[in-house]
Amino acid sequence: MNAIAPNGFVAELVRQIRAQDAFGAWARKSEEDLLEPYIVDKEKRKSIPIIGDPDPDIIDRVEMFYRAVGLAVEKQTGHIASPMLKINHEGFGRVVLIAGNLVVLSKHLRDVHRFGFETIEKLEAEGSKLTGKAVEMIQRFPEVANL
Repeated sequence: MNAIAPNGFVAELVRQIRAQDAFGAWARKSEEDLLEPYIVDKEKRKSIPIIGDPDPDIIDRVEMFYRAVGLAVEKQTGHIASPMLKINHEGFGRVVLIAGNLVVLSKHLRDVHRFGFETIEKLEAEGSKLTGKAVEMIQRFPEVANL
């Protein structure tokens, strides 16, 4: 795996994962080990059943991903961007990211059971893309984000 850019989205996600480790259980894990649950290649994706309730660990992983997007937005704009996530028992739902009174990101979620990315590079690209869209919304409507 490639080295993780210190200012990239994936680095923010790693910081979020480590921040959740209240007892130091992951202190010795490498960044790649911490990101391993986010890497779901085609074979692994096919092997994951989509019937049944999404595992709580998967829901936590999705929430942490969007929390990292929100923090990346905050670093770039100075506006707190909070995620709100709702997922039903079939693995479908929606996430919105709100800054002030502005919805800066709205995304439908489906097949949450299979949430993940083929590579760390694709994880970085998606996180950066979503962050960029949210930052653009704040720049377009700063008066709403300031409320």
